[in-house]
Amino acid sequence: MIELALALAFIVAVLLNFTNVLGRYLFGLSLLGSDEVQVFIMVAMTFLGAVVVTRRNEHLRMDVLVRFMPASLRVVLRIAEQLLLILLAGFVLSQSYFYAAQMFRIGRASDMAGVPMWIPHGAVALGFALILLVACWRLGTVITRREAEHAAPSAPADGKVWE
Repeated sequence: MIELALALAFIVAVLLNFTNVLGRYLFGLSLLGSDEVQVFIMVAMTFLGAVVVTRRNEHLRMDVLVRFMPASLRVVLRIAEQLLLILLAGFVLSQSYFYAAQMFRIGRASDMAGVPMWIPHGAVALGFALILLVACWRLGTVITRREAEHAAPSAPADGKVWE
């Protein structure tokens, strides 16, 4: 579902850009505020895309040494990784939520397009709220040793996450 929303947002951003290019070069006109809207779409795509990456467990990680560690130590590291992600996502969520709420309270809108600024700032909060949920779920799968079903692509080729 998120992937579909991201694809549609990307199409809208490309169409806005294409319309502006045609308007500028053919008619000497452009859509007022469309550049702002494109930036806001990209912000939302970035943070919702981070949710997809988190759910797929495809974050960049340095796992050269981890592959050679005993399974019990890998479990401890996975738990620590998820706990750190939960702390980070919770912190960023709280900060972005309060900032978006402040933008809502004061009625701040973007200069050119008039987009309420709580919307792009809320996209950051939404992204980190969903990342927090995924991290909590994944922590549960690590603790209950069901993570093999959702193992990272960097898991050993034989699939033995839990030796």
